[in-house]
Amino acid sequence: MALIFIFNIVKKEFFIRQLLGLCALLTVLTTFSIIVILLVEAISFFDKVPMSQFLTDTKWSPLFTNKHFGILPLFMGTMLITGVAIMIALPLGLSIAVYLSEYAPSGFKKRIKPLLELLAAVPTVVYGFFALTVITPFLQKIFPGMSGFNALSAGIVMGIMIIPFISSLSEDALSSVSNSLREAAYGMGSTRFQTAFKVTVPTASSAIIASVILAISRALGETMIVTIAAGMQPRMTLNPLVPVETITAYIVQVSSGDVPYGSIEYQTIFAAGIALFVFTFLLNNLSWWIKKRFMVKI
Repeated sequence: MALIFIFNIVKKEFFIRQLLGLCALLTVLTTFSIIVILLVEAISFFDKVPMSQFLTDTKWSPLFTNKHFGILPLFMGTMLITGVAIMIALPLGLSIAVYLSEYAPSGFKKRIKPLLELLAAVPTVVYGFFALTVITPFLQKIFPGMSGFNALSAGIVMGIMIIPFISSLSEDALSSVSNSLREAAYGMGSTRFQTAFKVTVPTASSAIIASVILAISRALGETMIVTIAAGMQPRMTLNPLVPVETITAYIVQVSSGDVPYGSIEYQTIFAAGIALFVFTFLLNNLSWWIKKRFMVKI
């Protein structure tokens, strides 16, 4: 009986181990399939359009008669909106993280942190309409010449959306800092503010930087906010008051079904997609490297 019981346990563990391995393999195969699909279509595109033109041309008009295939205007629009978002999310997210970690009572922290993380659960289409119907009219009172579709409104709302990515991860990193470091700082006469920003934050800086890079990756891949609020006019500009188009917004525009399948116009979405994939992949790996390279052992 004992042998049968042990055999059944081993059999169940083997089955569970194989099932878990299959789940892990499934995620890897899914990622690999996405990469293959993007590469196959992108290669077909680059057979017709030189890579040098794609990377250096300053015009993007593949849907017009006079076709240009320069990704720079889309990349500029993406980075402009992401830059505005980070300027909003970084100071607010880090301040929230420091407050929750160093100042807030434990009971208040337990209640407010889940509510803060609800920002990440709000559908992005809701953020997009909020930017279009609330933020833009408010900003037009400050900047009368602002367009109804613009990068600033989209960037502000996107910054609000990614605050939880920075605040939650940074707060976890700050909370993991050993209390002995705080007590040593207090023992040397430091105030709570000095301890927070000269001891705790530098100690957790690797994880904080990683959270910021992950937030940037999230902002780069955002679709609905920029599609609704930013407009669809690819241009080389640093002016956040005018309409711009991002890589993801262009992919949505072409995927709506107005472009024939298999045409060069259709293949542009895969070229744009592989460019965005490579950029976010590099950012995510940079985040992982920074976290591992500069992590302080505490």
